[in-house]
Order: sequence, then structure tokens, then C-alpha cells
Amino acid sequence: MLRGTSDLRGYFRTNRTPIYFISPTAFNLLGIDRWVRGFSYVNYFDSFAGAHPQVFVPQERPYREFTSIEDINNYLLSHKEVLDHVAGGLALFVFFDEETEKLCEEIGLKIALPSAELRHRLDSKIVTTQLGNEAGVPSVPNRLGRASNYDELLTLADGLGDDLVVQTPYGDSGKTTFFIKGQRDWDAHAEDLVDEELKVMKRINCRAAAVEAVITRHGTVVGPVMRDLTGYPELTPYRGGWCGNDIYDDALAPEQRDRARVLTEQLGDRLAAEGYRGFFEVDYLLDVDTGELYLGELNPRLSGVTSMTSVSAGAYADMPLVLLHLAEYLDLDYELDVAELNARWARSAAADEWSQLIIKETRADVELLTAAPQTGIWRLNEDGSATFRGRGNDWHAIHEEAEAFYLQVLGEGEYRYPGADLGLLVARSRMQTDDNELTPKARQWIEAIRAQFEGIPLAPAAVVDRPHDALAFKA
Repeated sequence: MLRGTSDLRGYFRTNRTPIYFISPTAFNLLGIDRWVRGFSYVNYFDSFAGAHPQVFVPQERPYREFTSIEDINNYLLSHKEVLDHVAGGLALFVFFDEETEKLCEEIGLKIALPSAELRHRLDSKIVTTQLGNEAGVPSVPNRLGRASNYDELLTLADGLGDDLVVQTPYGDSGKTTFFIKGQRDWDAHAEDLVDEELKVMKRINCRAAAVEAVITRHGTVVGPVMRDLTGYPELTPYRGGWCGNDIYDDALAPEQRDRARVLTEQLGDRLAAEGYRGFFEVDYLLDVDTGELYLGELNPRLSGVTSMTSVSAGAYADMPLVLLHLAEYLDLDYELDVAELNARWARSAAADEWSQLIIKETRADVELLTAAPQTGIWRLNEDGSATFRGRGNDWHAIHEEAEAFYLQVLGEGEYRYPGADLGLLVARSRMQTDDNELTPKARQWIEAIRAQFEGIPLAPAAVVDRPHDALAFKA
């Protein structure tokens, strides 16, 4: 019997079960190998140019056009070099499907996540809304239904006004959230909305926040509350697209932060009743005019903010929540005082500052990259330029505000195209103001990193087979 987080930490330091994070990059769980013996990464993109001892990337990677992260993961699981590398144990993914489950069963890997079928059902924004209502976690005033034209949308939205936010059930919020105010907006997005089940919401003046949690056999443990960065044209071409996070002490007012934690625990307990266990992430919308906190979106999986949760002060005071997730799927016999642990996380989770920027290609051009910034520690100079300070395995060693860790996704010899994930930057300073503007330092970092890229424009005939946007870090 392991009693509490101290015993669990000791167990993972001596763990002998191989655990693989299989994903296009190591981003979401980078640094967990510091905590868990036998933890490694199987990736498609070699962000570290072979320098990270726990990252395995197959050498033979002929050009393929992938349509999703699931496609990339299934390709890896079918690759001879990967099959020669893995040796049983657990597999973690951000995204996987039924084909992934079949491939893992064939090679003796146990997927340490709820089934693809359950995750897919819970991932629906419609189902999320319904479960939230049952759990006492309110959504922005909304209507659920269908509309084949703008007049039907207004009928469905009765009582919500004519300035509307419309979502379809599945997909990255940046690509499946539509702002409709008038016939022209409907016409621009009708192809995406007709024949879909819709969540139609009143548009509010809001701030976005996120929180991760893990459902254990002993209850739901809630991580730090952080602010989302959304829709900045300097970072993403998608108007509602997530593009980063800030953790800091007053990301929300104390009463709002406490309410977010309570609501997350309630939602976790409701998901547990559906048979779900392990990691999940919730996006909240704070109505600036009323102070009300609303459920925005549920991600039943590891997500793009797992990287921040795992490096917060709460994680170092106890341990990253991912280890509790693993304890469930390793079937460890352990005890845990969830109320006590949640109280400690509430006190310490936002005690220091961390931020991340997800840098996408925002231009309409397609280029073959001839130069790209390396993975490692960068320093922001007084003139706004950035200097490469040296390689590193993750961002845990960052101490100064003038330094940041850049993780490369697309490098020399690869294509950059509209919406492509170029890389991400992690720093120990805020990147967004209280008024939802990028800080001057954030703008300097973005410009300095983008200045490191060089490319050769492709002729129109060569653009036809450009890569698909398949690498979103969070959906």
C-alpha cells in the first residue's frame, strides 16, 4: 500500500514499467521523464536533433501527407523502427482512435487512457453542455438544435439576441467556433453549420481560463487555474484559436478561482459516473460584465496546458498530476486524501509565473524552410533580438525572465503553410495583460523567434500537395 504522494513519488522514481508518450512531438509531457523512471517519448518530429536521450524518432520518415494526429500516431505504431524500440508497458497519447487501440493490442501496449469510444462521446460540445448542466456547472445561456438557414438560427436562438457564438460538436474551438451577427456572417460559414447539431450561445464579453484535473478512485484532484491566450493574429490565423497560457497568482479573482476549482471537481465526479478516469481539461469563460463563470469546453484527455500544469509550483510541492493518472492505469494500490491534496494545490498552484506561446504560421504563403530556430534556451536582448544560449531537454531549468525555452516543430527542410504549428515558447513571465492584450515582452519574443525562419516560396503547382494542418497541440 502506497500512502499519499510521498510514497507515490518514491514508487515512480523506481518504476520498472516502460511508459511511452506517442505523439508528433514530446511537447505535452516534456519533463515528466524527470519524475518517472522508464518514461520516454516516441515522436515523428525530431525537435531535439537526436540530443534528448529519452526521445525516439525513427530515422526513415519518407514524406507523407497526414490528416490528423491520429494518423501520425498510427503511422508510428506501424513503423518497423518503432516496433523494434517498444517493449510492452503503457502508452499515452493526446489523440487516438480505434485503429490505435487495435495496433497497441497487437504489439502488447496497454493504452493508459479511457477508450476512444468514450472519449469521442464526451468530447462533443453538446454532450459536455448536457453533462455540465447535470453536474451544476453552467454554460453561457444557450440553445441546442439545428438550423438550415439564418432565419432558423434566429428562431433557435430565441431570447439570446442576434450577436451569437455558434459551435459544432467536434473540433478545435478555433476552427469550429463561429461568430454570427447578421446574414453575411451566416453565409460565410453556412457550409460548416448546416446539417450539424449546434450549440448557439449569447455572445458575452469574456476572458478565457483553463484548469486540468485527474479523476482517481479516491476523487477528483484539481490543478492550477490559468488564463488562456486566444485568437491573437500574431500567433494564430484562427479567430477563436487557442495560442497559449499564463499561470500567475491573480489570473482570476480569488473567489472566481475557488469557484473554478469547485466546478471542476463537480464535473470530474460526473465524468467518473460515465466510467471516465484520468486526466481531463476544462475551459471556462468569465463574463467580465457580471463576474459569472461559465463552462466553455471539455477536453477528455491530456491537453496543451498539461505542460503548464506539470511545471507549476503545485507540481513541485507534491508531484505532477500526470503521475496520479499513471497510478490509476498501473493499478497501484494506494491511498490519497483528495480533500487535503486539493487544499494544497489551491494554496500553491499559482505561486509562481509561467507562460507558453503556441506559434503558428499566420501568413498565406507556403514555403520550404531553409532555416528555423533550434530547440533550447534563448535569451531576449535589449534591442528585441533573440540569441540562442544552448540546447536543453525541457523548460524546467528556466529561471530568468529574459530567458525562454523554444521547442521546434518545423525545421529546415520542412514546409510551413497557413495554420502550421511552427513551435512553442515557454517563459517565466506573463504574456497577456489583464485587458487581454499581448504584453510588450510577448510581442518581442514572437517577432524575435519569427525572425529566425527563412524559406523558399513554392510555385503554385508545388503547393497542391502541401501538408495538412494535423499538429494542433490542443483541440
